[in-house]
Amino acid sequence: MIGALVNFIILIPFLIFAIILSKGKGAFLLAGYNTMSESEKAQYDEVALCKFMGKIMYGVSFCILLFAFSDIVENQALFLIALILLISIIIFALIYTNTKKRFKKNG
Repeated sequence: MIGALVNFIILIPFLIFAIILSKGKGAFLLAGYNTMSESEKAQYDEVALCKFMGKIMYGVSFCILLFAFSDIVENQALFLIALILLISIIIFALIYTNTKKRFKKNG
């Protein structure tokens, strides 16, 4: 039960981060983008990148919620589903963001 409480505590900042990003704001919180020079940042569609990462953060938040519920109902299968989903979301995000220059500005 304490594990579920820890998961809920971890969930709160993830949800706040997801909400900020889904509004197209908070790019300064994104590692990698944050460390780019101003000329490099100008090449990217900041709002589209933030909104995409907000959706990813909602997915991660959902996985954390599943981790908490798996602890409450003591169901190992639910934990494994959440873990597989989390890994899948991360792999998808890495592939999606690093192919076809999706977030580069046109022109």
